[in-house]
Amino acid sequence: MICGLDTSIVLRLLTGEPRGLALRAVNRVLAITRSGGLCTVSDLVAAESYYALQHHYKLPKAEALSALAALGAGDGIRFSEAAGAVLRTKGLAQANPGFADRLIHAGYRQSGHGMLTCERAAASLDGVEVIKENASS
Repeated sequence: MICGLDTSIVLRLLTGEPRGLALRAVNRVLAITRSGGLCTVSDLVAAESYYALQHHYKLPKAEALSALAALGAGDGIRFSEAAGAVLRTKGLAQANPGFADRLIHAGYRQSGHGMLTCERAAASLDGVEVIKENASS
């Protein structure tokens, strides 16, 4: 069995709150993985969880990223190849472009596509074309 986790489950696994619901989520994920199943986390869920951990749970960027990376490092829970690679980026909490932009870029590159953006910081990534406001920018 392969089961996709949504943001509410990922947050329960990472925060343990609210306790009762978190315990039920942990037990269900364990039941899936112990029976040989796999739980996956989509790129959108990874990004949404990252922002929720910062905004609602007041975790600093580095802690939110570390929590996500740890979740994907365990048995039975997998992020996409792109998200896994981005989460292993050194200095990601201070990087510009940041987690979500790098996740978008990695998803496109994994599909063999380039990326078009207006974000100047993304120029440091491969396969990116930055559209500038004017020629002197």
